[in-house]
Amino acid sequence: MKCAGSIDVRDIDESGINIDPIQVGGRLTADAMKAIIAYGDGYSVCDQCRKPFRLDYIKTPPVDVFHRDLARFVNMDIARVVPGARRGFQAVADAFITPGDPVLITALSHYTEVLAVEGRGGIIREIPKTGQNLITADAAAGKIEEVTREFGRAPALLFLDHFDYQYGNCHDVGGIIRVAHQYDIPVLYNGAYTVGIMEVDGKALGADFVVGSGHKSMAAPAPSGLLATTGEWAGKVFRTTTAKTDVTGRTFGIKEVSMMGCTLMGVTLIGMMASFPHVRSRVKRWERELSNGQKVVDALLSVGGTIVRSEYPRKHTLSRVDTTGSFDRVAQNHKKRGFFFSSALKERGITGVIPGATKVWKFNTYGMTDSQAEYLASAFREIAGENGLPVTG
Repeated sequence: MKCAGSIDVRDIDESGINIDPIQVGGRLTADAMKAIIAYGDGYSVCDQCRKPFRLDYIKTPPVDVFHRDLARFVNMDIARVVPGARRGFQAVADAFITPGDPVLITALSHYTEVLAVEGRGGIIREIPKTGQNLITADAAAGKIEEVTREFGRAPALLFLDHFDYQYGNCHDVGGIIRVAHQYDIPVLYNGAYTVGIMEVDGKALGADFVVGSGHKSMAAPAPSGLLATTGEWAGKVFRTTTAKTDVTGRTFGIKEVSMMGCTLMGVTLIGMMASFPHVRSRVKRWERELSNGQKVVDALLSVGGTIVRSEYPRKHTLSRVDTTGSFDRVAQNHKKRGFFFSSALKERGITGVIPGATKVWKFNTYGMTDSQAEYLASAFREIAGENGLPVTG
């Protein structure tokens, strides 16, 4: 079926169980779907925009209240909506990095953090990971000392993921932030895989900036996200324009330079707002989400030859598994080769695993019901048993 012209109808989440590692936290709520129909036009939220002509001042719909609610949600002082987490990274990088500045990321940082630093001419240095794919406070301290000796000054900024996108491992963000602050290094907390699916308290963690992804973890359309900070840094990262043009003498009020004036004008903002009450509620169910994820991981571990590359027991619903010794062994002689696995899952109404992947792959169980998690766990065991792999338990 087509929804318009040559565009296929997409029914991934309606017709099956989706375990795509980057999609499940961004599934829209029913309220968001209804709201975006009404506000689908590009500048729809601008109907009631009045002086001072800035997004976070709009009262109808209550965009102003939403901004304040977002700040409270992550326990920071001021928040702005941005077109995805990467634009949050970019805004902070623009405010703090000058060409030639050393900037710390980690060995597990997302590529968009690298691009944010590169775009400002910063010099990237990585905090190394342990053999268990974890970032520690000791490693951060050692790298800060090393960079300080190399450049004669401390790094200008540190980008730090709470849970990384490669393994879904939990890193010692509190400890690392405390170390960074001993050297007066501001820290950007990357909550792309936390804000919106579990509770995040930016001030308790000591973060200077909290960045979240609406389309990854807040049941919002893409591209959307948030950038929140403390009162200490708000004036720098959300500085207002001081420009005055030379011929016409124009000035531009209180438009914020890093936000390019306004950010989310229509469907992205309204979808994010409509889902927000559900998001605020669901973060309190994190332990249930972890329980379901662990159930599925344990089912995979019951298949002989399967290895979990993420830390165990799991602390996140995103997991990386290595089935080179199990499902990939089947693929060597199967008529469908590696595609047998995704085909077998599809036959059972399960999608989200990259077609052909049977060696190392990721999945995410976030948002599943208990029965769906049990069904997925059984499906992995069944596929293994049907293809002659040993299954225990």
